[in-house]
Amino acid sequence: MAGGRTSDLAPTVAVKVFSAGSAGCVADLVTFPLDTAKVRLQVQGESKALPKGQKAKFRGVFGTIIPIVRNEGPRNLYNGLLAGLHRQMCFASVRIGLYDTMKQLYAHGSENPGLGTRLLAGSTTGAMAVAFAQPTDVVKVRFQAQIREPENGFVKRYSGTIDAYRTIARDEGLRGLWKGCLLNITRNAIVNCSELVTYDIIKERILMSKLMTDNVPCHFTAAFAAGFCTTIVASPVDVVKTRFMNSAPGQYGGAVKCALTMLLKEGPSAFYKGFMPSFLRLGSWNIVMFVSYEQIQRAVVRFQRYWESRYRTV
Repeated sequence: MAGGRTSDLAPTVAVKVFSAGSAGCVADLVTFPLDTAKVRLQVQGESKALPKGQKAKFRGVFGTIIPIVRNEGPRNLYNGLLAGLHRQMCFASVRIGLYDTMKQLYAHGSENPGLGTRLLAGSTTGAMAVAFAQPTDVVKVRFQAQIREPENGFVKRYSGTIDAYRTIARDEGLRGLWKGCLLNITRNAIVNCSELVTYDIIKERILMSKLMTDNVPCHFTAAFAAGFCTTIVASPVDVVKTRFMNSAPGQYGGAVKCALTMLLKEGPSAFYKGFMPSFLRLGSWNIVMFVSYEQIQRAVVRFQRYWESRYRTV
């Protein structure tokens, strides 16, 4: 997010893409247990078809994380981490790393792009990233939704990340790896706009009003606001996306039917299942990611300049 930059650093597109992918991986490493808790709470409603009176297995953030640690072991909080890192290197690098470039493209070089231009840029890079990285998202969700039952043992759907890609492609076809793609494009266009545009505008306003300098406190504040706005806007689509991706072939027949089934059987509140884990995850993820992104960019540019000044042939 280049608007209002006060330093003289000018990262290239390649630096932004690398920095965004790396920062996404750092953020996932820190916040992955919260993401796992969110997924478990979101798919939990699928058990509504079980006998009446059966209590929900998970309740709230800690009421999800603690049972997972106790019954399945701490490692299960990181189920699907490798696929998550694959996802960030493919996904964050495109949707975040190309945002400034796309914004300038739509703004035709204007130094002060309007809100519509920013939203269009965020929607575009979000959609591009999903089309490219969807298989990694499907595999990540499948791993996170696996539950180890103490009384029934634990039957793994897949032996590993590569096996998951291979098995899904074999059993469900290539369409299985892109399951929920259109829904995910919708979800990530919304998420990207909420995250990047909110961060971009708030950071720009903070710098213009001289409340803070272009450094960590400014990045932290803008990132926190971006995480909160994104959670409110994107939660309904995120829940439907998670349910649909985790469903058995033919269970719902489509994302729209999945949403209607949730609405009719569980009510409107179903679309905000896992809201607190989502907010804790998105808030903390945005803070770690944007702060890391800004710092990694600057570190890479400084290293490039040091390398050029030291080894450039005269």
